[in-house]
Amino acid sequence: MPENPSPINRPVASGWLFKMAWRDSRRNTSRLFLFISSIVLGIAALVAVYSFRENLQRDIDNQAKLLTGADLIIEGRKLPGKKTMALLDTLGMDRATERSFVSMVYFTKSQVSRLVQIRALQGNYPFYGKIETTPANAAQSFRQGPKRALVDKTLMLQFNVKKGDSIKIGELSFSVEGAIDKAPGQTGISSAISPIVYIPLQYLEQTGLTRKGSRIQYKYYFRYSSASAVEKSITQLQPLLEKENLDTETVASKKEDTGRSFKDVNRFLALSGFIALLLGCIGVGSAVHVYIREKLGSIATLRCLGVKSTEAFLIYLIQIVAIGFVGAVVGSLLGTLIQFLLPMVLKDFIPVEITMQVSWWAIGQGILLGLIISVLFALPSLLTVRHISPLSALRLSFEKAGKPFDPLKWLVYLLLLLFVFGFTWMQMSSWMQALVFAGGILIAFALLFALSKLLMWLVRRLLPGSASYLWRQGFANLYRPNNQTLILTVSIGLSTTFICTLFFVQGILMNRVTLSSGSKQANMLLFDIQSEQKEAMAALVKSQKLPVMSQVPIVTVRIEEINGKTANELAKADSVDNRQAKSGRQQEPSQRAFKGELRVTWQDTLTLAEKITAGKWSGKVAADQIVYVSLEESYARRIHVNVGDKIVFNVQGILVPTVVGSLREVNWSRMQTNFRVVFPAGVLEDAPKFYVLTTRVPSGKASAAFQTAVVRSFPNVSVIDLELVLEILDELLSKIGFVIRFMAIFSMATGWVVLLSAVLTSKGQRIRESILLRTLGASRKQILLITALEYLFLGAVAAAAGMILALGGSWALARFSFASSFTPSLWPIATFFITIVSLVVITGVWSSRSVLNHPPLEVLRKDT
Repeated sequence: MPENPSPINRPVASGWLFKMAWRDSRRNTSRLFLFISSIVLGIAALVAVYSFRENLQRDIDNQAKLLTGADLIIEGRKLPGKKTMALLDTLGMDRATERSFVSMVYFTKSQVSRLVQIRALQGNYPFYGKIETTPANAAQSFRQGPKRALVDKTLMLQFNVKKGDSIKIGELSFSVEGAIDKAPGQTGISSAISPIVYIPLQYLEQTGLTRKGSRIQYKYYFRYSSASAVEKSITQLQPLLEKENLDTETVASKKEDTGRSFKDVNRFLALSGFIALLLGCIGVGSAVHVYIREKLGSIATLRCLGVKSTEAFLIYLIQIVAIGFVGAVVGSLLGTLIQFLLPMVLKDFIPVEITMQVSWWAIGQGILLGLIISVLFALPSLLTVRHISPLSALRLSFEKAGKPFDPLKWLVYLLLLLFVFGFTWMQMSSWMQALVFAGGILIAFALLFALSKLLMWLVRRLLPGSASYLWRQGFANLYRPNNQTLILTVSIGLSTTFICTLFFVQGILMNRVTLSSGSKQANMLLFDIQSEQKEAMAALVKSQKLPVMSQVPIVTVRIEEINGKTANELAKADSVDNRQAKSGRQQEPSQRAFKGELRVTWQDTLTLAEKITAGKWSGKVAADQIVYVSLEESYARRIHVNVGDKIVFNVQGILVPTVVGSLREVNWSRMQTNFRVVFPAGVLEDAPKFYVLTTRVPSGKASAAFQTAVVRSFPNVSVIDLELVLEILDELLSKIGFVIRFMAIFSMATGWVVLLSAVLTSKGQRIRESILLRTLGASRKQILLITALEYLFLGAVAAAAGMILALGGSWALARFSFASSFTPSLWPIATFFITIVSLVVITGVWSSRSVLNHPPLEVLRKDT
């Protein structure tokens, strides 16, 4: 008969390992709940974002033709020449023309006016999809009848306009043919901010709104038989289009631009989910650490019965993989359900119809990611199982598990860093940003680790012997054997850092798009005021007992040369920018500087929204002197221009040589006119120009009366009611805030799981100490106070450290990523601090309830 293999050399029985893993996990379902919760919440957030992103991109791809309404769009700011127009008339299988601009519309019945976007249309546009109207045939009948118009449905509801009512555009009245329910590329927000009114192109000249200086967008739509025919036409037309300063848009470019416009939204949502996932990773590590610490006695007993260290490790690894898989599946299913809520909130921002479907790719990513996180973040604690000796069954309270140095554990730590870096890089698509983010997490971890060590050293050295017994006992728990100072400080500190950073970044994003109109700031803006109308308009404002807060002249210019080079000479500059940057040479000015027109002004002093950041401000210039202009700093960076560079401007046919004298930081959120380029006084005064006037109206009634008076006397002048804009922005921001808060729920819920895991880490040790104190005669109140003091101090220190890190990180993001100021309010900081500390104390005391509510012997029998 063959000899039985020795226990040392016997093979590993996989079936027995799975059976042991199953039997052990059945007795610890409640303790593994923390582990599952961390996985479920983190994966649910990511799968929801991934599913939404995939569905959005699919719908953009499928509905790209409906967004453009044509195969090719050629557009520009001025009417093309006769030869170009003759060539455009030969393109494609079908053609349409549109001229669009903003103007005031006067509603005759209600006697009020509103700033709208006028679209004068000729032809059968859109070629794909349709302008949805009520009644349904209005999109066609308004083109056929005399002086008919289509009006945005929100305007018709707002001003009680019915079919057949009259509206006045400029000097001409139109009959309302129907309501616009939806137009190509239109969203709910764009409809609210800039509602559309369609009129036939043949009546545009009669409105009197096309005079010199009017800002009209010329668009030409074409339908082709194939995409290759579109590309062939663009290639042939490119030189002529560049000469005429005309831009092109195709179905492919529209698809790319639309996807890019939602890139930041998707990235923010993904990073919000990533924060929840990072907190889940900490929760996984903490929960497994708690679980393994509680199983040390069982593992030591198994070792005494002949189970090898590798087998003990595999038993618990199987448990972690199985539980992680279940958590990942549940999280993926939950995230799939949650994704259906996002389109309900974001539908007003999206120009396509979202058709939500189950994204198996996102679910697969979520399950795979859940498994990786489960194993990777559990390994540091699991690896200690290999070093538990049979002798630990007798002296577990005195023997420290694990070796002083474990190369395999350090390899796992390296893998953890690589995982964080790799996943961050996938979200940001920038290795530098990913490196900074991962490095920031590592620095935060190191600082919190050092803080915990410093805290234990200070308490041990500085705790006064004259303090009361309860205070000394509570603070002594911070440095005694099996203390939880390190894990609580790191876990709570990192959780606080992530959650507070998300909150502060939300505030930064909100402040960047929030417009503030104080009691002394303008709340109404009038533009397209011609030079001959300037004095009369000012008189009208004063006749309404309103202040003329500013009258700013605006001149339309183009850049002709930069440092002696024209656009053609710099055509190849952008393609070699990277090579020049690598060689250390200064980049050439970008060719994009020559595209499009600039609206500039002149002024002799800086406004409150401007601050010089480089060079010297020059407000006046005498004849025959060098003209020093000031550029907005971000615009100067985009076109690769700096102080001292020479720019020749084409001021409507006249070349004006200038030198960049200064760069300015501009606060674009202020309610006033701001400019990329500012000339000094004494240069542009004789150039063709129009004016922008700002005033402040005290009430909605006064605003309506004033706008009506403006439309009647100056139909070409457009009025922007900034109070209305603020109301729309408030609605917009409330929806964005809901999405942010919705994603923050996952982070906060996961953070609480992390907190609970960290507090329960040394529950067994604290129970035994509390039982000893009760045996020696300590009352429930004394034990409660000792426990509360320990967690109060730990929670306060960890939360304060986390908030300091969050403030520092948020300031860095505001300064270097968002180019914005960061001035956090004290109330949210105090609220977060009190809430986190309270949660730590409540959770710590709650975890000790079995000691306070049951006899010591009963607790010992239950937990041993």
